Amino acid sequence: MFRVIPAVDLRGGKVVRLRQGREEEITFSLDDPVGGAGSWRGRGGRG
Repeated sequence: MFRVIPAVDLRGGKVVRLRQGREEEITFSLDDPVGGAGSWRGRGGRG
């Protein structure tokens, strides 16, 4: 068994998804980081 540890990128107070880790290529943005973490946890995430 292995443990998956998610990484979260924050830019300007928003959660963002970076294409291949490049800051100039944001592919997704979420205005509410706390709500996003709650959603992840609600689907079985632990941390």
